[in-house]
Amino acid sequence: MGDATTRQGPATPVDEFSSCHEGILAELQSLSELPALLEPAARARHIAAQALVFFEKVVLEHHGREEAELFPAVLSSATAGAERDQVHHIEQRLRDDHRSIEAEWAALQPQLKRVAKGQDAALDAARVADLVARYRNHAGYEEKVFLPLAKDVLGRDDNHMAALGLSLHLRDALPRTLKRFGSRI
Repeated sequence: MGDATTRQGPATPVDEFSSCHEGILAELQSLSELPALLEPAARARHIAAQALVFFEKVVLEHHGREEAELFPAVLSSATAGAERDQVHHIEQRLRDDHRSIEAEWAALQPQLKRVAKGQDAALDAARVADLVARYRNHAGYEEKVFLPLAKDVLGRDDNHMAALGLSLHLRDALPRTLKRFGSRI
């Protein structure tokens, strides 16, 4: 191999400075792309952090309230026989949905925590899509099948609907009351 040459002749030490500029300019071009990438990265961190809080404070709480308050109220108010069997079957499907959704969430949680902290994470897009699809199917079934049935069953006796309302109110009011008054109760 011969010596490096320029168009005008052999390479000189000055040519090395010119070559260095090419590398510097290429790296600065990458740097110039950084501001445009920060907004999507910040949004990803925000969405991940919000999802972590939302699932814990809303979704899991919602599942718990349904299982502790709504399902037992409807089951105990259903007419013995076919209606009660139907309610039990639907309730079991909804509980199974809850467990399945919660298991899928648990599998995603570690990656979401990394994203929320701005750390590198391989978030499985198919798994996220599966969680969203499962919840849509679950909510759709509950809205179409169970909640109208629950309204009919509990609506036959105003006391049953009122008891559910009171139960939900007390469940919400107790933590607020304890937070407000603490040991003075």
